[in-house]
Amino acid sequence: MDPQVLRALTPAVIGVLVHRGADFASAEDAAAEAMLEATSTWVADAPAEPKGWLVTVAWRKFLDAERSEKARRAREDRAAAQPDPGTVSGVDDTLQLFFLCAHPSLGPAAAVALTLRAVGGLTTRQIARAYLVPEKTMAQRISRAKRTVRDVRFDAPGDVGTVRRVLYLVFNEGYTGDVDLAAEAIRLTRQLAGLSDDEETAGLLALMLLHHARRSARTGPDGHVIDLAEQDRSRWDTTLIAEGVHILQAALARDRLGEFQAQAAIAALHADARCMEETDWPQIVEWYDELLALTDSSVVRLNRAVAIGEADGPAAGLEALGEVDPAVPRHTAAAAYLCEKAGDLQRAAELYAEAADKASSIPERHHLTLQAARIRTG
Repeated sequence: MDPQVLRALTPAVIGVLVHRGADFASAEDAAAEAMLEATSTWVADAPAEPKGWLVTVAWRKFLDAERSEKARRAREDRAAAQPDPGTVSGVDDTLQLFFLCAHPSLGPAAAVALTLRAVGGLTTRQIARAYLVPEKTMAQRISRAKRTVRDVRFDAPGDVGTVRRVLYLVFNEGYTGDVDLAAEAIRLTRQLAGLSDDEETAGLLALMLLHHARRSARTGPDGHVIDLAEQDRSRWDTTLIAEGVHILQAALARDRLGEFQAQAAIAALHADARCMEETDWPQIVEWYDELLALTDSSVVRLNRAVAIGEADGPAAGLEALGEVDPAVPRHTAAAAYLCEKAGDLQRAAELYAEAADKASSIPERHHLTLQAARIRTG
């Protein structure tokens, strides 16, 4: 049996068990046992109803586990109250799992890990490698998250905004380890978009697709960072760009603007330009104005200042940057870029070197160090 097919069915199986009254941890364990049994019994002859088979086996596994922990009478009462394990609800409970994994009682790191484990179907080892942490550490993190949400019941609508935040965090983790978290985030966001009629979820999906389309051009063969202005735009994935723009246009047509739609609109303008010089910077500034009104974010103010530097000249950009808190990440790098555009090369080199010392990753530090060296050597 194709492991990808099993992985795709896992959230639905867990969701059915949770819907029937199983706690999340027990439902996940039972589903995992059913998946393991499927890999050994479906080799020669897969069932006609894979989901029904998995739910039946998983439910039996769950009941077996319950029998070892509860008295005979309590077990019989619980089993009698449940529907026939062979009857599969037509309702897709995956969205319910999204809300559980993004429960407000969980911190961002725990919510992301639990989402990847329960909804994404990744193993603990895969998630640990993606985060570059020991498997034991990740197992403990996921176990704590399971315990936190063990007794959560869904008697009220979940917060889809929290779910989007979790998926956005997954996407921004990047491409480290043997699991492509960006691609996984896109897969999960597609799933969420298909389950919910929400323009901001569509905006998030469009944003991910538009950013992901530029992935192959963002780094060189040795892993060094390539600035947007220097990227080979022929390497951008035009299929993903077209899909992202189509999804974004449909979302914007509903006239309920949100921050992910605004971010996607900015990304679409970058994707539409054949070169840096043809970028519609005035319109990008306008979208940053919209985004700032929605978020009042210091990071948005920083990016807006750089866009103003492109649209109205570096002096205007530096003036706008002066209104941004210097503690905001990449503030020094933005100042260096604008100083270089203004012709103040000595100050730009100093700021690039200073920004390199503050960089949060080795590729970024290397890139900024090279920028400082490039200016100093003329």
